[in-house]
Amino acid sequence: MTKYIIKGGRPLHGEVEISGAKNAAVAIIPAAMLVDGVCRIENIPQISDVTMLLNILRRMGAQVRTVDRHTMDIDCSAVRHAKADFDIMTRIRASYYLIGALLGRFGEAVVAMPGGCNFGSVRPIDQHVKGFSAMGAQVEVKNGLVVASTPDGPLHGADIYLDVASVGATINIMLAAVFARGVTRIENVAREPHVVDVANFLNAMGADIRGAGTNVIKIRGGRRLTGGSYALIPDQIEAGTYMAAVAGAGGSLLIKNVIPKHMDCITGKLEEMGVTVEEGEDEILVSRTGPLRHINVKTYYYPGFPTDMQPQIATVLCLAQGTSIITEGVWDTRYKYVGELLKMGANVTVDGRKAIIQGVECLTGASVKAWDLRAGAAMVIAGLCAQGTTEIEGVDYIERGYVDLVGKLKKVGADIRSVDIPDEDEQEIKIG
Repeated sequence: MTKYIIKGGRPLHGEVEISGAKNAAVAIIPAAMLVDGVCRIENIPQISDVTMLLNILRRMGAQVRTVDRHTMDIDCSAVRHAKADFDIMTRIRASYYLIGALLGRFGEAVVAMPGGCNFGSVRPIDQHVKGFSAMGAQVEVKNGLVVASTPDGPLHGADIYLDVASVGATINIMLAAVFARGVTRIENVAREPHVVDVANFLNAMGADIRGAGTNVIKIRGGRRLTGGSYALIPDQIEAGTYMAAVAGAGGSLLIKNVIPKHMDCITGKLEEMGVTVEEGEDEILVSRTGPLRHINVKTYYYPGFPTDMQPQIATVLCLAQGTSIITEGVWDTRYKYVGELLKMGANVTVDGRKAIIQGVECLTGASVKAWDLRAGAAMVIAGLCAQGTTEIEGVDYIERGYVDLVGKLKKVGADIRSVDIPDEDEQEIKIG
């Protein structure tokens, strides 16, 4: 087990290099299952979610070769069955993309229900199932497994309308449709940058997908995917997290390897708060020296403010002058981390999907816990801003989605370190 120890109150200065997009990587790696040949994926982030997905593919018979720290060659040609490793799948939410990939390739899939972050409510896959069913699949969820099959013949194209603009459902249906007969038309799709990245990857391998980034995606199925090279986009949420960190802690950071257009929804809110943001071609300079102003934020599907940045912006707003209101527009609840902020002296009240934040003069270091990936990032930001020492447990969540967070923060002036702590069984042995 590991925890982070942060001595706060130090502004951040220097440069941060953003890694490849976690949310694109965890979809594109399963998508390699559809490729008949070697696909070289560049700019892969070194995070635990990626490691687990690569291990799932290896156990299914795929050949995975490390080219360098950020480049992998994946060849799934030798995979002959549609069952994924159950133990690993229950630890990672994005493993559900294997349902669409395996269903598309084999006409069947047996996959464990995904794990990963839990925001206090079930993260349903009903829209995924709706799409698969429209293309001729039968899908059952039983005994913790998703069992999909095509008893009446291969998947066929269909017109599918998503009830909500779900990123997961959009990508999963797209994966299944690549080999389906005819044309699949998906309406009310998610438009997030990583959805576009998955479509671009599949097209680079030989697919025919059009409309990604708009409200309607069309997939002309049946084309053979023969391999190639593809570089992942930079991580929008990692970049946003560092932007929020310097907004809270103060200082000036040059954030490199970004697509500034993807950051507009975050940049706009930070500028409202009094943060200075200067955009370059593939970098953003973020500075804050004066006081923070209160704002209102509502999370929504792209191009709205991302729900994955909600905990980070809430933490910064704890230090803004006046009262801010955050409305969560995607999930029923995502405020489990608020209790940890209260330990540090924040003044936050949660009412359903709303969080009312009354700014305080300062936060105080405390022992806190990361309840999920982005909540963990919020605890790091809180520790950077706080007076005194903050200890964060549950950092395995954080390391699911951030590459070398401790190392990157150290390089820009943060006093943060990662330390190993014995688990309870080890402690009992030592005491005995």
